[in-house]
Amino acid sequence: MPLLSVVVPAYDVQDYLGECLDSLLTQRFTDVEVIGVDDCSPDGSGRVLDEYAARDPRLRVLHLPVNRGLGPARNAGLAAATGEYVWFVDSDDWVDEQSLARIAARLAATEPDVLLLGHEINHPDLRVQRDPGDALLTGLPATCTAAERPEVFRVFPSAWNKVVRREFLLGLGIDYPAGWYEDLPVSYPMLAAAGSIAATDAVCYHYRQRGGSILATGGARNLDLISQYELAFARLAALGEAAAPLVPVLYRVMVKHLFVLLGSGRIGAADRRAYFRRASDLARRLRPAGFVPPAGGDGVRYRLLVSGSWPAVAAVRTAYRGARDGRRVARRARRLAHRGGSLAGKSLLRGYYHAQLRRPVDEHLALYCAYWGRGYAGNPKAIYEKARELAPAVRGVWAVTAEAAREMPPGVEYVVQDTPAFFRALATAKYLVNNNNFGNYLVKRPGTVFLQTHHGTPLKSMGVDERRHPLAPAGKHATTQSLLARCAAWDYDLSSNGYSSTIWHQAYPVDFRTLEYGYPRNDVLVDATAAQVSALRTRLGIGPDETVVLYAPTHREYQPHYRPLFDPAEFVAALGPRHRLLTRAHYFYAEGTGAEPGGAVLDVSSYPVVEELYLMADVLITDYSSAMFDYAVLDRPIVIYAPDWNVYRDTRGVYFNLAAAPPGLFARDYAELVEAFRTGAVDTAATRQRRAEFRDRFCGFDDGRAAERVVRKLMLGEEPELPAAARPDSAGQPGR
Repeated sequence: MPLLSVVVPAYDVQDYLGECLDSLLTQRFTDVEVIGVDDCSPDGSGRVLDEYAARDPRLRVLHLPVNRGLGPARNAGLAAATGEYVWFVDSDDWVDEQSLARIAARLAATEPDVLLLGHEINHPDLRVQRDPGDALLTGLPATCTAAERPEVFRVFPSAWNKVVRREFLLGLGIDYPAGWYEDLPVSYPMLAAAGSIAATDAVCYHYRQRGGSILATGGARNLDLISQYELAFARLAALGEAAAPLVPVLYRVMVKHLFVLLGSGRIGAADRRAYFRRASDLARRLRPAGFVPPAGGDGVRYRLLVSGSWPAVAAVRTAYRGARDGRRVARRARRLAHRGGSLAGKSLLRGYYHAQLRRPVDEHLALYCAYWGRGYAGNPKAIYEKARELAPAVRGVWAVTAEAAREMPPGVEYVVQDTPAFFRALATAKYLVNNNNFGNYLVKRPGTVFLQTHHGTPLKSMGVDERRHPLAPAGKHATTQSLLARCAAWDYDLSSNGYSSTIWHQAYPVDFRTLEYGYPRNDVLVDATAAQVSALRTRLGIGPDETVVLYAPTHREYQPHYRPLFDPAEFVAALGPRHRLLTRAHYFYAEGTGAEPGGAVLDVSSYPVVEELYLMADVLITDYSSAMFDYAVLDRPIVIYAPDWNVYRDTRGVYFNLAAAPPGLFARDYAELVEAFRTGAVDTAATRQRRAEFRDRFCGFDDGRAAERVVRKLMLGEEPELPAAARPDSAGQPGR
């Protein structure tokens, strides 16, 4: 019997479920079983659970035949649990990397019926805060009961911040009811009945507030709060006289909660009066004998609620909103006054842009941009070239920096960023194709189409996820709100694999449609002929009998200049004759690799088309770069050389454990790297099997037709056939 059973119900959470499961299954503490409950989810959540279960026997999956809701799904997981303790974790949240060890240590020290856990609230704008109720955890003794410390009723009443002795919970004979706010009728009776309550104020759980969650959603279902409190009081009464002293405590908590929900904006105008009428009736019916109203704001809320007077409540709400809005206007005025001088220099161009927005949209103009205007490259380049072939009526123009303009190929029209020509094109183009974002100044016009192509399959944290890690470049965004405002302009988001489809929605939580077409830039990797590859190698002076190794490491935020993790000349000499090493620095390192021209080491940092370098190379050495995902399309050996893996993982943040699932050999030190090449360990049956698994997960959409699909969808109005790996199976699930 494991110490801990973790029950994870899942419904419509495929964009978050992997992160949740990774946070549980990658911890050092392993005496745990995870029970995933697919609540007849309409998306790919069930498939994600099955894929994880195939890799880790500690995960068992229940597929419910019909959707039952969160409460009944928890009950199903509890019935299947075998652990001494049970923990209910919501599938769109995640747990702290040390949480299981902390929980196990606290359980061993106190042996409680209920263990209360500290948690953080992660808001959509990436603000992180401790729940105010967590402050109560620090003042509790090693163990207590609710009768001894009734303040435990003021701890957030969720299922996920409590670890419960399984036999104790089953013995109570209470289950999680259907409907919203299903935690309440279990949390309060459970605390009241517990013979021993312990706590840890360490953050064990990360609660994600997101659009669509109960705490961020309006509607009539919020009225479930009233019936759930009624059930909680009935269950408390069933515990008998021992729980009687806790009834006034719960009553005071309920009154505040009922009134706060009324002012939260989560109940629509059409339901507000009905909610207040029912809440007022409940407050009067359940008022304990001799109840003394509290002082201050809680007392005002109590009197308004039990009065039953909706006009009085409406008057108070109106007065509060007026005062709040006045404070907001004053703050905004102060900010604008402070910023006025710095904005003056750009006002003329912005004014010109807004004047151009009054012109008609040019139905035959597409504006392309890649890598912040660095040049003619990537997915936008491949789409541009295919559009010239399939949609010649659409005129393509590139947005580039003044420096990049000098390197643009002949015949490719361009405008230089931050010039009148650029803003004229930006204002009038029907199609916007970018692998990043345009600036905050972009006004998304009705009838225009923005395709976000991205520039790689993400291993490292991206978007809003960057703020969780100390060295992630989140500071490049003035605020999370400004980042999400730019992303809100996207109509379509291009995905190279099912994994990326999930990550992009998680990292950029805005409304867009995912196009699972593959990466257009990788079409050439599928379609290139042997003669074309030979010609490319000849152009660089590489003989047909030479073995070409491409070394392409990524950028490191803690490394301001390019610094190879081994000496290139020494390395290629160790490999012996007939080897050529191509070194390519990340484009953030403008100085390149510094290798001397000629000889066995070539600096190809400025080579314009990285896909051609992939075609020339027999082996790729990289670390955390998205190059590994593109190069894997070729099905050639890949070596991950990552001596600083632990540092990079912890400071930059990654979405999966590359060391556990590499596309080939994973080397941590230089001697191991050299020995692998000398002995042939870079290409063995074992590394080929890892590469096959990697390709199956990440390369299934790249079939050579990605650019064609994009052009047919965007510019020709067609619905192209999806890659085989993205087509739904007979059960309606994606075929990946």
